[in-house]
Amino acid sequence: MRPLVLGIETSCDETGVGIVRGDELLANVVASSMDLHARFGGVVPEIAARAHLEAMEPTIERALAEAGVTLGDLDAIAVTAGPGLAGALMVGVGAAKALGVATGLPVHGVNHLVGHVAADALAGGPIDEETIALLVSGGHTSLLHVRDVDADVVTLGETIDDAAGEAFDKVARLLGLGYPGGPSIDAAAVDGDPRAIAFPRGLTAPKDRERHRFDFSFSGLKTAVARHVERTGDAGELRVADVAASFREAVVDVLVTKALDACAHTGVPRLLLGGGVVANARLREVAAERCEAAGVALRVPPLALCTDNGAMIAGLGARLVSRGVAPSAPGFGVESTLDAGIVQVG
Repeated sequence: MRPLVLGIETSCDETGVGIVRGDELLANVVASSMDLHARFGGVVPEIAARAHLEAMEPTIERALAEAGVTLGDLDAIAVTAGPGLAGALMVGVGAAKALGVATGLPVHGVNHLVGHVAADALAGGPIDEETIALLVSGGHTSLLHVRDVDADVVTLGETIDDAAGEAFDKVARLLGLGYPGGPSIDAAAVDGDPRAIAFPRGLTAPKDRERHRFDFSFSGLKTAVARHVERTGDAGELRVADVAASFREAVVDVLVTKALDACAHTGVPRLLLGGGVVANARLREVAAERCEAAGVALRVPPLALCTDNGAMIAGLGARLVSRGVAPSAPGFGVESTLDAGIVQVG
């Protein structure tokens, strides 16, 4: 069975609508409100929710046209129910439920994080073996043990303060660079020395291993950068390129080190990367080098499937439909802190 599923993603600032037939990607349309948030240096939840409202109908229409199908052709609808910004999630869930009522189609409220894992099946082939997944974005930094994408996902660790993408945004603002911070720091780091400044690696000390072995913390790193910028800026010695490169290296080092530690700890020699921060060139480079050295197979979806999108939600929905999983109950709601272990709500 290769169900035709429309997926809706509105967990943050991107309105994503995707359509798949089984694991075949037919459409992946994204309307971003990033420019509306730029002057604030980060996502404003109320602005994001309003932008979703305005973008939803035309984005659905574009996806249907791109896929060459109609609502009447669909077998099911999938929508992100969490985690994410509550107001933004409500827009997507409301739209999915309205479509479900209007068409009589079943609606599956699914997990955004697990959607990122399922995304790779749309480009890299089936995810048949258990894997460790490192998901890194503006709102999430998580390590998952994925035994079965559709039914058995365990959170090994996650950020206890800032997500990696959020740290990039805040440090970019400290350095007077643009928003979003990932691309601007990547660009600034090109001429910098990643070993110039020994910034801290959060939660990697021996004392942290018992309680936070697979957790992440970037607030201390952000503070260290702020102090360095203040000290060197006052002395007229601030080198933005070196700060950007050294900061990026610290983040990448922690991410890859903990991910490979999770592979070794679980005995799973496979690592999958997902989330918008995977667009960072240095992260992909270091992950590839260190995975090869450790004998770990690395999977990285195309960048269009790494950032938030509706196709990954449609893909996860199609997997659930194919396995005969019942749709979510009509009264299901959004869960802004939904754990990755809950693949479908309701």
